[in-house]
Parts: sequence; C-alpha cells; structure tokens
Amino acid sequence: MTCPQLSNCVCFGRRNFYYITMLRDPVSRYLSEWKHVQRGATWKTALHMCDGRSPTQDELPTCYNGDDWSGVTLIDFMNCPSNLANNRQVRMLADLSLVGCYNLSSMNESQRNHILLSSAMSNLKNMAFYGLTEFQRKTQYLFERTFSLRFIAAFTQINSTRAANVDLSEPVRRRIEELNYLDVQLYDYAKDLFLQRFQFTRQREHREVRLRRREERRWLREQKEQGRPWSPKHRGGGNGGGGRGGGLEKGGEGDFPATTEDYTSQVARW
Repeated sequence: MTCPQLSNCVCFGRRNFYYITMLRDPVSRYLSEWKHVQRGATWKTALHMCDGRSPTQDELPTCYNGDDWSGVTLIDFMNCPSNLANNRQVRMLADLSLVGCYNLSSMNESQRNHILLSSAMSNLKNMAFYGLTEFQRKTQYLFERTFSLRFIAAFTQINSTRAANVDLSEPVRRRIEELNYLDVQLYDYAKDLFLQRFQFTRQREHREVRLRRREERRWLREQKEQGRPWSPKHRGGGNGGGGRGGGLEKGGEGDFPATTEDYTSQVARW
C-alpha cells in the first residue's frame, strides 16, 4: 500500500492470518486435564458461545459444587456425563452449530457424533498447519517448511509428563478411550495425515536438492569445457567449503537435526 510522506506515518500492508493447532494423544490429554482440574483449575469465565448464546444450565450441567473441583479422583472425573474433558479436541475443532450447539435433544447421539467428527476432520485438514505433541521434531520440521521460518533451537520431546506418570490399569485406560472415542478417531486420522505430509515434504525436499546438485554439476562441466575459471560461488560458496558440488546442503538437512521417532511407543504403553 502507498504511505503518505509523513515522518510519523506507520504503514501496515495486508496481513494473512493462519489457523494452526496441536493435537495430543487422547488418553494423555485427558489425564493431563484431570491433573489440571485436580489442582484447582476451572473454566468459569468460559462462555461457550455458540450461535450467539451460552448454553443453559440444563444443556451443560456443572460437574461439581463449590468454587472448583480440587482433589477430584479420576473415577469421579470420568463419571460426570457433562464433563467437557470428554472428546474435547473434536468439540474444539468442530462446528457446533451443525448439531444444535450444546442442545443434545436436537438429534440422536449417533448422528450428532458423526457430524461432529466429520466437521473436526474437515477443519483440521483445511488448517494451514497442525502438529502432534508426540512428534515434536517432525512438527518443527513441517512448521518451518510450511511457513519458511526457522526456530532458534530444536523442539524438545518431554516424555516425563504428569499424564505419563499416572499408573493406569487396563480397564481404566479402556474406559478413558471409550469416553474419548471421537478424539481417538480424530487422532488416528490426524496422525496418518501428519505422517503422510511429513514423508511428502521430505521426499520433495530431497528431490529439489538432487535437482540443484545436478544443475550445479552440469554448470561445472560447461565451465570446464569452455575453459572458464570458476566463480567464487561455485568454488565452495565463499564459506570455506571448497568441496565438490559447491558446498550445497546435503539433502537439505545440513542445518537441521536428524528427525527421529519422538515419543517412545507413541504413548501406547503406560
């Protein structure tokens, strides 16, 4: 845009805003929220606005009396049918207007769940970017290449979380999965799509590097045949490399740590 010639003029061009999100293994996320609530966290100020209004007390009953739910046991946390921790990731990503917001009587449960999951998957797929908590290094790799940005430090995978330290019995773990079965389906879809994007991006990057190196060798052959001296750019890029191929990055990985599997067993074992 054009800015008038004024000394105190501050001009802003057109900006693009992108929606991004992070998903987490549903069992880990659920346990993490339970621990958070157990320490006294609440969402009292959350309005849960949908279609211009907040849900009524009948539509969204509270799970506890008093100021908070401090000290709640995992069993009590799971036993509240209106606990918003259940399938939170699907609900936060889906368009609730499609199912009558928090009015559960607007349609049957099966139809409601199908619409919510489909909406969440569609919105996730159409986001500019999303990452997975269990794949920090791969998330960083895709973020940097999606937005042409580089972080100063590599992402760190922290496995010793509060959720990971919860000793779960198999029946309790299955019960959490049942309570979050929409999130489980969403996460399976997200993980598969995420790894496909990661593999595609890696292969494309390697292909581009091979093409650049092939072009570099062709250029060098032509210079040699014509008896021309190499320019500084092609004698190592001015960085002291001096190696064959002009010191190009090998596979595009010279500036980035090797990407490995990030989360031991991807939270499959507790």
